[in-house]
Amino acid sequence: MKTLTAAIGRYPHTAALLDGAVSVPGLRLECADIPVISRAFAPMVREHRYHVSEMAIATWLQAREHEKGLILLPWSLAARFQDSAMLCRAEAPLRPQDLAGKRVGVRAYSQTTGMWLRGILATQGVAASDIAWTSFEDAHVPEYRDPPWASRAPAGSDMQAMLEAGALDAAIFGNDTPKTPALTRVFPDTAAEDFRRLYGFMPVNHLLVARADAVDAAADILALMAEAEARAPSGLPRGRAALMPSLGFAAHFCLQQGLISHAPSYEQIWAGLPDSIQ
Repeated sequence: MKTLTAAIGRYPHTAALLDGAVSVPGLRLECADIPVISRAFAPMVREHRYHVSEMAIATWLQAREHEKGLILLPWSLAARFQDSAMLCRAEAPLRPQDLAGKRVGVRAYSQTTGMWLRGILATQGVAASDIAWTSFEDAHVPEYRDPPWASRAPAGSDMQAMLEAGALDAAIFGNDTPKTPALTRVFPDTAAEDFRRLYGFMPVNHLLVARADAVDAAADILALMAEAEARAPSGLPRGRAALMPSLGFAAHFCLQQGLISHAPSYEQIWAGLPDSIQ
């Protein structure tokens, strides 16, 4: 029996895996207890702490560029339309086209939700460099430095408190997007429908990656993920072809925003993955 360590978030489609209710012959995944899965990304990038890990798409693109040795597996774990994550004060409402020249907070400039929303804003005529960004923590990939149009909030600052106090005009949250009548959405309610109509897919946030020394077990890892998925189907994209719309757009947006210096080719994206796994 081969045992691999893993960092995977709890979702309906991973619950059976995390609870030990599914198995494949010859492989056991020993899953770490990580309530906020994004906290696993930096240790995976910087220390290769796990054999297999969930990872944000922007983090992986940066890790690939800086040769961190993490091989992408064709499996997504989280996807969503991003528009509801950007909020402003209800008493000072903004539309996307109003954001040029405004102060916008984001947990980290390299955060995947921020990457998707900046990319969408750019298609509407508001470039990332048109906004004064405030970040609150470093990127998961230590080599990356924020661009000159981003500054760091004072240590200990709270993004929601800054937004509500007027120190920020808008802010991008994530799974922790607050629900309070003091804050309202920047993007219209039709934004998700508009994105799907224009581009035909839902943006992927989190993928699955493996260390090079675990790739020989990739087929079994994916079989285990599929067993768990069968218990609670998610409808998320699986396989190289299905993931390429998100990967292609994310690479373009990352390049446009200075998160990476060049967009990887199809062959570079899937480098190290056995050809038998499509």
